[in-house]
Amino acid sequence: MPKSVLRPTVPAESAPLSAHDRVYRGLRQQIMHGELPPGHALTLRGIGKSFGVSMTPARESVRRLSAEGALTLSASGRVTTPELSNERIEELASIRALLEPELGSRALRRAHLALIDRMDIINDANARAVNQQNPVEYIRTNLEFHRTLYLRAQSPAMLGLLETVWLQLGPTMRALYTRLRRTTAPPHHRLILEALRAGDDAALRLALRTDVTQGLRHLQA
Repeated sequence: MPKSVLRPTVPAESAPLSAHDRVYRGLRQQIMHGELPPGHALTLRGIGKSFGVSMTPARESVRRLSAEGALTLSASGRVTTPELSNERIEELASIRALLEPELGSRALRRAHLALIDRMDIINDANARAVNQQNPVEYIRTNLEFHRTLYLRAQSPAMLGLLETVWLQLGPTMRALYTRLRRTTAPPHHRLILEALRAGDDAALRLALRTDVTQGLRHLQA
């Protein structure tokens, strides 16, 4: 496994970002997508150098991400990505199992063929990531598949809560993928797409809940 490195992420927005926002968004994305493994140590100097900023925006970003549970900041000032206990994993999995079926159900009311086709394309990219044994791309496309659906729910507060959960789980999902060494894509995405095409709310809720709980169950092994 190649050594994890920090790298700047270019934002999609055209408006210039402050140094703090640029570091925060870039580092947040890396954590959520599993680019950094659990227990990975970071330094303010290293973050600042990677993003080409001073210590101040690096420190502000670390504090903000620590408040979201994406980073652990010890009393001595040591910064690491979280290493989750089985109890914490179970808690976060339970939150996902509650939020994601509800978001999916709300999105179903506004779903259309173009949305389903877009999700199908993303799922193909997810399958390619599995074939290429690319854990970061696998996590990224998996989250994109779900987020594309949930954006149609038009429930920003609920989606914001869910993204905080995804953020806390990112490094642990990287560890899970590495341990399982998947050779096929998860089957539940196809069930989600079938339920959307059929307009079947009950089947969609079940497929989403199963997709979440079965995947995270492996983390507690």
